[in-house]
Amino acid sequence: MQDIILSPSDFVAVLNQTLEIAFPVVTIEGELANFRVSKNRWVYFDLVDETASVKFFGTVYQLPGPLEDGLSVRVIGQPRMHPRFGFSVNLQSIVPVGEGSLKKAADLLAQKLEAEGLFAPERKRLLPPMPGSIGLITAAGSAAYADFIKILNERWGGVEIWLADVFVQGEQSPSQLVSAIEYFNSLSQMPDILVMTRGGGSAEDLASFSDERVVRAVAASRIPTLVAVGHEVDVSLAELAADMRASTPTNAAAAVVPDKKHELSVLAHQKRHLAGQLQQAYQQKLKYIDSAREYLVSRMNNLVSREVQELANFKKLFGLLDPKAALRRGYAIVSLGSKHIRSIKSLKIGNQLDIELADGKISSIVKEVSDVS
Repeated sequence: MQDIILSPSDFVAVLNQTLEIAFPVVTIEGELANFRVSKNRWVYFDLVDETASVKFFGTVYQLPGPLEDGLSVRVIGQPRMHPRFGFSVNLQSIVPVGEGSLKKAADLLAQKLEAEGLFAPERKRLLPPMPGSIGLITAAGSAAYADFIKILNERWGGVEIWLADVFVQGEQSPSQLVSAIEYFNSLSQMPDILVMTRGGGSAEDLASFSDERVVRAVAASRIPTLVAVGHEVDVSLAELAADMRASTPTNAAAAVVPDKKHELSVLAHQKRHLAGQLQQAYQQKLKYIDSAREYLVSRMNNLVSREVQELANFKKLFGLLDPKAALRRGYAIVSLGSKHIRSIKSLKIGNQLDIELADGKISSIVKEVSDVS
């Protein structure tokens, strides 16, 4: 049998075709070694164990966050032979595995993002107290979804739920979580609150919520965010970046809407309080009106009494000044024609005088004028 002789280019092409058929995608776990980033874009690293080393190549956009040598990671990629640089695995995804590596990777990312201010308290926004709509990011068939909806309806009800059904763990989870956040933020009419939640699990199960892409998407959301991951030992980085965090999906529902029973009780108390205040104000006004009426009546009585007294005084004065009163006391009014006589100097012998008395008039002729002064 004649040997097949291939050129280097042909060998690379044949090998890659063989790899595409036999190993289109591989998943490899090992210890990260020789990790480096070139030009802030290209990523190179090896996965090693006690006896072997495999080279990998990818971009920074595929990283879950900062990584360093010594971490245990699981890498998914495509084995390829490059015509110039030899064999490597083209990176599709990389995640730390094992609690130690997961925690170390999360700590590295937390330090980086905290230095950027993504966890700063002053960035936190208040959630709307009574949202009309909620964008819910979780697995539709999960207990987390069922618990959230149940408590939400029990406490308040009438809230419109827009669900983004996503994977909350696994290789596809980070990209789906990011896409859901970006989708809700792209809507012309956005929901009032964005809630991202899942139940508890192992550190590896919850790794998506500490993925750098997810954390940055939460921090960049224009919609106020609440992240609730059902564990208490370690807080995910997405929870730290969110405007509010809750420990469980149940607590998340309790955090985003008020308790209807409590609010009704508060309203009833306020109603009673306002009714009491109104009754008190009404009674005070009645007392004021009664007091004002008594004051006005008293004032009117005083004014009337004063006017009556003044009228009596005037009447008495008029009585004293009335000429007929003097006539009744024995005085008389002597007139010469239409002119009243006040002095004998205006009289002459023979003048005819009219003398008015209290009960009538008499006529008289002047016969003598005597000055008695």
